[in-house]
Order: sequence, then structure tokens, then C-alpha cells
Amino acid sequence: MSLLLQGATDLDGARVDVRTAGGVVVAVAPVLPPQPDDEVVDLAGHWLLPAPAEPHAHLDKALTSHRVPNATGDLAGAITAIRAIAADFTHDDLVERATRAAHEYLANGTTAIRTHADVGAHAGTRHLRALVQVRDALAGLVEIQVVALLSAPWTAEEAAATPRLLAEAIDAGADVVGGVPHLWGDRDAGLATSFDAAVAAGLPLDLHTDETLDPTAHGLRDLARRVAATGFDRGVTAGHCVSLGVHPLEVARSTAAEVARAGVGVVALPQTNLYLQGRDAAVAPPRGLTAVRTLLDAGATVGGGGDNLRDPFNPMGRADACEAASLLVTAGHLSTREAWHAVSAGARACMGLPVPCVAVGSVAEFLAIGAESLDAAVAGAGTSRVVVSRGRVVARSSVSRTVVPGA
Repeated sequence: MSLLLQGATDLDGARVDVRTAGGVVVAVAPVLPPQPDDEVVDLAGHWLLPAPAEPHAHLDKALTSHRVPNATGDLAGAITAIRAIAADFTHDDLVERATRAAHEYLANGTTAIRTHADVGAHAGTRHLRALVQVRDALAGLVEIQVVALLSAPWTAEEAAATPRLLAEAIDAGADVVGGVPHLWGDRDAGLATSFDAAVAAGLPLDLHTDETLDPTAHGLRDLARRVAATGFDRGVTAGHCVSLGVHPLEVARSTAAEVARAGVGVVALPQTNLYLQGRDAAVAPPRGLTAVRTLLDAGATVGGGGDNLRDPFNPMGRADACEAASLLVTAGHLSTREAWHAVSAGARACMGLPVPCVAVGSVAEFLAIGAESLDAAVAGAGTSRVVVSRGRVVARSSVSRTVVPGA
């Protein structure tokens, strides 16, 4: 059957009907008469937006903030906390929490998720194997990409074991190679370990990069230069890139230009970075965000994501792209439309996925939000949502509110 979305408002504020079939948009017009095979969905009063994607999740850690506190509230405290409980993560626990979190993302409109899975001495490949199982179980409902997130070694013995563990993770079904070079004692070795593994496996690369306010950190620049020098073309993404936001403007502009030329996508992660960064600044703490405007001005691909979901790295989080987009407006000073582009088209470009739009031939991935304006829709003020993936409705949400007079 075909799906007919009637009476929606598109990103340009125009009334539009959209028909989908076979997972793609087959007709767009101000008015499309229903056909016998149409499933008709009335979207009057709804903004029809390209469905968001989550380009940087941690489903293996999700929903654990109540199990262990982050004693210091910063990145080091979060890493210590998660390592303290990782040994208690059974396979079933990992699968159950990841599945529950993925359903929460989908209900809010996210139809594709790239999730990192810890790989290292403290976790082996257990986390990755669990998330591969979740990926396969939810195929057809939500698209999940699993990143083998190679943890930074704490000892020489751990460092020696990392190549073997990363190779095991790739063999176990990782879709993407990851890592955290900025946390290695030898940052060049950390970058080379993950980069070389991606080259050998022919897989995309997605690195946590410069998640620090250290103005001397230049991991993003080094990554862009390595990509340019080697011609690596499987897709490269850098998440966080916090230090870019504290570099002198000319340094940030130079790095952003190199990033754009190399085709490296950058994912801004406002929730977690705002929570973890800048805690040692008693006065005028920095926002802890990457330089989103500088990157956009340079022509770089910028995605937006939510990162951690109620775990020691961020005890908050709604699994809702509207939250990330709202923070990119309020803390990153993007326009509302730019912010939604970051969590939808930008995020999907960083993931190597087709970008949906209201046009014939586009993939049929949409989120309809009942709201009076684009600002209200992206702010999450809408109480009604309809999620369309692969040309079919996969989730609906509505809220009933009653004000009791005289209460």
C-alpha cells in the first residue's frame, strides 16, 4: 500500500500532500486526491520535517545513571563510574537497556541511530556483541550502526591488547571503527590504531575527538590531514571536537577549512558537553561546544546528536532530537532551521545515509510534529507526533492535557 500524508506544512511553510510507496516519495503537490490503495494520514496542523537521526549514541551505557554517581561530574568521573559497573553488565542487561533506549528514540522520531560500543580491557567485546544483536533484531524498524569504540588503555598491558580486541570487534560485526585518541597517553598512536584498522577493514571511521577544553589539542586537524594525505574515502566522522571552540578564531577557521576539504563530518553534542565541560571554571565557564558556526562557514558537514542518555556522562537526556536541536539554537546560536538540519540532514550525512526531503525520489523518512510554528516544533512543544520510516507509520505520540479550574 501507499501512504498519503495530507495537509502537512513543510519546512518552507507551504501546505503539502506527500505520497510514498516502496519506501520513497512518489508524489508531492499542494493537494493529492486519495487513491484506492492509499493509507491516508491527516497531518493538518503538523510540520512535516526530515526525520532526525542520532549520529552519536551510547546504547550500551544508556539508562544507568541511577546505578552509579559521577562523583566529580566531569569526563574523568564519568569514565571512572562506568568502568566501576561495566563488569556487572550482563549480555541480557545490555540488550534490554539498548532495546528500550532505541524504542524511546524511535517514538520521538529518530529512525536511524549510530551507537558506540565500548571495546577494551574493561569490556572486551561484550558490549559490541550485544549491540550487534539489538541492531539485527530491530532491522526494519530502526536502522542501527554499531561503532567499535576502542577505549583508551590505562596500562601498557591494555595498550598491547587493543589491536587484538579491535580486530575481534570488527570480526563480530562492527559497522564502523571508533576510538578516543585524545585520551591516549600517545595521541598519535591512538589515532593510528583506529585509523589503520578502518583502512584494513574497509570500514568508516568515527572518532571521539578533542573532547577537552585544552586549547593545545589539535586532534581534529590531525585527523583531517591524515584523511587528506591517505585519500581514505570510506567516510570519516569526528564527534565532540570541543577544543575547536576555544582555539583562537584564525586557528579554528584554518582547522575548519582543512576539515571541509578532507570531507570529515563533525558531530556537535551539546547535552553531554554542556554537562561535562567547564566545571573547573568558577566564573564565566565556557559552553564546551565545538565551533559550529565556524565549521558551517567553512562548508564542513555538521551533524547534531544527543550522545549519552541518562548515564554517568549525562544524567539527563530525552532520546529526542528536539532537545539537541533546541540546545544548538540556545547554546550554539544556530537558527532553528540550521539546528534541525544538523540533527537530520547533517546527522545522516555523517552516517553515510540518504537525506530525506519533501521531493519525489527522496527516501520516505519523516517526522510530523503538531505545532503552530517551526520554532515550536523544534522546541518540542508539539504534543502530537507521527513517525514515518521506509514509507510507513512506525510510531505515533499524543498527549492529553487538562487544566482543572479552581485546583
